[in-house]
Amino acid sequence: MQISSTQIPEVLVITPKRFGDGRGYFSETYNKTVFENHGINIEFVQDNHSFSAEPSTVRGLHFQSPPYAQDKLVRVSAGRILDVAVDARLGSPTYGKWVAEELSAENGKQLLVPIGFLHGFATLEPNTEVLYKCSAVYAPDHDGGVKFDDPDLGIDWMLSGGQAIVSDKDAIAQSFANFRSPFQYEG
Repeated sequence: MQISSTQIPEVLVITPKRFGDGRGYFSETYNKTVFENHGINIEFVQDNHSFSAEPSTVRGLHFQSPPYAQDKLVRVSAGRILDVAVDARLGSPTYGKWVAEELSAENGKQLLVPIGFLHGFATLEPNTEVLYKCSAVYAPDHDGGVKFDDPDLGIDWMLSGGQAIVSDKDAIAQSFANFRSPFQYEG
């Protein structure tokens, strides 16, 4: 596996090796020992699968507060997304900054979004399937969100021509200015 950091060093791009032949390919997308050898000591306890029929579907920006805060390892099994992580750790030198990575079934890249970051993605192709591992189970009482299109964040979601398709919950999410982060930078 190739593991590299982004402009925010805690957010990692993980690209598994693919071994192909005439039938297709094989790829090991997660290996606890390999991750630990790279200093990634996360116990994943839940796997999620998201399907979006339409391009320009935006899911996010989401977080879960402690004690159910989640690390996420995100990958795409069909289609293509722009995956976004926003630093929400109070006291962080990159607080309010974001990084984005294009993940696709074709490129096989994964994004490791650590605890303390808001997370969201926009689908760039129809019939996109996103799979992600989480380090804590879903806890509705600890679920929260920030507007994906908040002007203070200025995220370019790479939406081609039209409006974003969002859930009712995401449409009324709070602004980043009103967000009271439950996360602290421990750098």
